[in-house]
Amino acid sequence: MTKAIGTILKKVVRDLHLGKKLLQYEVVNEWEKIVGKKIASVTTVEKVVDGKLIVRVKSSAWRNELSFLKKEIIKKINKKFMEEIITDIIFK
Repeated sequence: MTKAIGTILKKVVRDLHLGKKLLQYEVVNEWEKIVGKKIASVTTVEKVVDGKLIVRVKSSAWRNELSFLKKEIIKKINKKFMEEIITDIIFK
């Protein structure tokens, strides 16, 4: 009996403990949808390292503003993916 490729992929992802890692990379793809066009236009997500989202910001004024929104953005990300996948955001 053959299994659907989706079922096989889910098993591989689960067995290799890749689920959280894949979701972290999905944050990069969904950044604009999560934070909106205005914030996305002044930021660039660089990478995710050990649950920390590294985000390049175009100006120090925006970096300061986003530092006040950090907890809210983390909460929004984790709610969207229904799992705590981001524990911190580092604005550079």
